[in-house]
Amino acid sequence: MRTHKCGELNIEHMAQTVTLCGWVHRRRDHGGVIFIDLRDRAGLVQVVVDPDAEETFAIAEHVRNEYVLKITGLVRARPAGTVNPNMHSGEIEILARHIEILNESETPPFPVESDIEVNEELRLRYRYIDLRRTAMQEKMKVRRDVTRVLRNFLDDNEFFEIETPYLTKATPEGARDYIVPSRTHENAFFALPQSPQLYKQILMVAGMDRYYQVVRCFRDEDLRADRQPEFTQLDIETSFMSEDEIMTIMEEMIRQLFAKVINVGLDAVFPRMTYHEAISRFGIDRPDLRIPLELVDVADDLKDVDFKVFSGPANDPKGRVVAMRVPNAGNLSRKDIDELTKYVSIYGAKGLAYIKVNDVDAGIDGLQSPIVKFAPAEAWASILAKTGAKTGDLLFFGADKASIVNEAMGALRVKLGHDRKLLKGEWKPVWVIDFPMFDWDEKSGRYNAIHHPFTAPSCSVEELVANPGAALSRAYDLVLNGTEVGGGSIRINRPAMQQTVFGILGIGEEEAKEKFGFLLDALKYGAPPHGGLAFGLDRLVMLMTGSSSIRDVIAFPKTQSAACPLVNAPAVVTDEQLKELGIKLIKPAGKEKAKQE
Repeated sequence: MRTHKCGELNIEHMAQTVTLCGWVHRRRDHGGVIFIDLRDRAGLVQVVVDPDAEETFAIAEHVRNEYVLKITGLVRARPAGTVNPNMHSGEIEILARHIEILNESETPPFPVESDIEVNEELRLRYRYIDLRRTAMQEKMKVRRDVTRVLRNFLDDNEFFEIETPYLTKATPEGARDYIVPSRTHENAFFALPQSPQLYKQILMVAGMDRYYQVVRCFRDEDLRADRQPEFTQLDIETSFMSEDEIMTIMEEMIRQLFAKVINVGLDAVFPRMTYHEAISRFGIDRPDLRIPLELVDVADDLKDVDFKVFSGPANDPKGRVVAMRVPNAGNLSRKDIDELTKYVSIYGAKGLAYIKVNDVDAGIDGLQSPIVKFAPAEAWASILAKTGAKTGDLLFFGADKASIVNEAMGALRVKLGHDRKLLKGEWKPVWVIDFPMFDWDEKSGRYNAIHHPFTAPSCSVEELVANPGAALSRAYDLVLNGTEVGGGSIRINRPAMQQTVFGILGIGEEEAKEKFGFLLDALKYGAPPHGGLAFGLDRLVMLMTGSSSIRDVIAFPKTQSAACPLVNAPAVVTDEQLKELGIKLIKPAGKEKAKQE
């Protein structure tokens, strides 16, 4: 139907007769001459309709925005003074000889190109309109380029792309499964995979050596800006490679990805940081290293003060007291500090103590805060020295259970870093390593796996049994600008160790056999040492395009409530379908109770 794409045309096509197809981006009537900006995926081109071409002009008069047209015309230079340097086709225009309306359009529910803020649910309901926007098409292009570069790299490094099943078995991987009833197996259910974890391990047992897959995964969990119920990840597994070797080759892949897709040069070597160091310095295991603020432990300086807010956590083995220096923030008003206090309360903090350093050389007399009187001068002098405080700075303090302090002060650090424009550098990748194997859940009185139950510990079976709480895992996460973009580990490849980990997690032999018998059997037949990781493709594209949410880089995302306004899903099914599956609908117990209350 067409000879060229709109955005491809330039001065090299001068005097050629071309046929274009696209949408009317804008129509303008200037003194009897009609101008149409025609748009397709490749970009825009200006079309001129002269009144001398009466039939063509008559059609152009009825054209409106978003009509779909087929236009044949002559490529000519734009008149002097009308060249648009911001368009690839800005030096030329098309003198229309024939226009055919391929389809009309109603007025769209929102302008395709406009600075007007559009409600996200409306954008998702009319996603086919939203995706016409240049910004969205550019993001989809980046997404295509990302997957192409990743595939090419892995193909060049002898990885096999292998598909794994979507209809599989429910496994405990930290989130709820999406359950799929089976018509042919009465009262039995499939589950949609949270990841291809067990299949890719079995592929290593099968001798496939290096595997990858760009795969859809499903998790029925609460949503936020960087989560979706269905998402895409680049899944990778290797045999006979150490964690150091895996991280090295993955670094090179990410470096090539950024260089080829967005022309960004990342560090020649990504730094590595232990989980303990990340938590200690930044309060979080996915630190944004562009932000220069750090947490400094000051419990030793405050454990003997009468102020219980400080001395209580300082003397509690599970407590933590930290200070964070914010350069040149002494000008923050009381209202500003009250707003920050309210912000940290979201993370469980009961307050936010602070000190303004008006004159560092004046000692305690140069400090301004209601809390200064609660500790001696030598304590404050030590804290000023530890934090490197200078005149004009402000110190914030966190004192509570370590988990609350880490979360609240870690979040405050990120907020202040962005609000006060303290970021240094554009891209800061870091590997976080040496995670704990387990996390103790006080409520349930049991251990949970930090990553998943198939992660190998860095100790022996005997050491693991003797002190599971102290065991470290052979896991590694790649963090970029405070976002975890990839995570993986060396896997357990011996049945005895896998059974031991199951036991520590409270998964008995019978349950393990029922849920993971196929894996345990596979490990008995010469399972090689293996490991891998998965990259969140949506998160990578979100960062590379500067988007604030992964919903902006997914063609058809779900809302915050895991719904799709475009097709109105999820939806009810017919009684006949339910009867065929042997399913009877009842209200979930929690919702029924809430209704009664």
